[in-house]
Formats: sequence, structure tokens, C-alpha cells
Amino acid sequence: MKETAVKEMTLADLPVGSTATIVKILPEMRGRKKFADVGLVVGSELLIEAHAPLGGLIRVKILETSMALHKDDAANIIIEKAPEK
Repeated sequence: MKETAVKEMTLADLPVGSTATIVKILPEMRGRKKFADVGLVVGSELLIEAHAPLGGLIRVKILETSMALHKDDAANIIIEKAPEK
């Protein structure tokens, strides 16, 4: 039986308006402590509010805080997308 690799979805892949739960933060992410201080930790639910026009930043809402992340940082956050309502 042939196994196929399933690509994990990252925060950078999530479209605007989607919600997700963080399942893993890769060790390559810079500033892990800084992001943890504002609630960006495993188990947190978040909402994608916007993508910058040139694609460099992503605005997310975590708890009651909106913050911008670089797309490179968002690519190191593995998420599980919430089911569509």
C-alpha cells in the first residue's frame, strides 16, 4: 500500500475570515516567547482578519487582541482549521 504525505496546514495558508486552532509551533519560529506572551500558544483559537496587499503580513485575532504576523512566522505555526458553519 502506497502512503501519501499529507501537508500540514499552516497559519500562512489560512484564508481571510477563517478560524483555526493552533496545534503546533515549530522550533524554527523566531520570537516564540514574544508571541506566547500575547496568547499565540498551542490550543489557542484564532481568526484571520486580513492579509496585507503585498502578502508580507497577516492580521490575526487571538483572544481579544488583533496582531500582525510576518508570513514567514505564520508558516511555522501548524493549525487545524475549524469546520465551516
